[in-house]
Amino acid sequence: MFRSLFARFLAVLLLATSLPALAEEAPDAQIKRVSDEVLTIVRQDKSIQAGDTKKTLDLIDAKVLPNFDFTRMTSLALGRDWRSATPAQRAALTAEFRTLLVRSYANALTKFKDYQIAVKPLKLAAGDSDVVVRTTVRKAGSSPDTVDYSLEKKDGQWKVYDVAVAGVSLITSYRDSFGQEVKAHGVDGLLASLKTKNAQNAAGNSKK
Repeated sequence: MFRSLFARFLAVLLLATSLPALAEEAPDAQIKRVSDEVLTIVRQDKSIQAGDTKKTLDLIDAKVLPNFDFTRMTSLALGRDWRSATPAQRAALTAEFRTLLVRSYANALTKFKDYQIAVKPLKLAAGDSDVVVRTTVRKAGSSPDTVDYSLEKKDGQWKVYDVAVAGVSLITSYRDSFGQEVKAHGVDGLLASLKTKNAQNAAGNSKK
């Protein structure tokens, strides 16, 4: 249930961070501005609405990925097991986890033309470099859902490293399954499992 709900909201976030932020723009202002712009794009783009996977993936690859800190996301998802991984394993795990997230949720973009997003004002203090932007997402006729974005400022740019839907974080939702896989089969076993899932997702998308 959580993964299904999260899939829809991650898709908005993926696009919501796809346009360049204005200089010195606060993270909540950036999320609101770009969310409004992106919802307009989704509502007008018939190819995305029709489920054009290649176009969606090309869009994400070109404009979204630089706005995420996938290395931090992967390290948090692995927890203490990250420390035992070699540099090569860390790089491979990060690449596969990134692919898993992007491919798993790309198709959710087709569902967002009927949604509205409200961003709550953020009290940003001077020197803040790690913040949570809180939003609500509502579909007409439905109760709103809370979606919170954790961002860290690195080299002058805000990057997303976690998303929480209804209080449940993406990182936490993967940490248990990753931990179990590493305990049973080691880091290489987790890497093999991610590669298998990504191959299955790619095969399923190619049939659409």
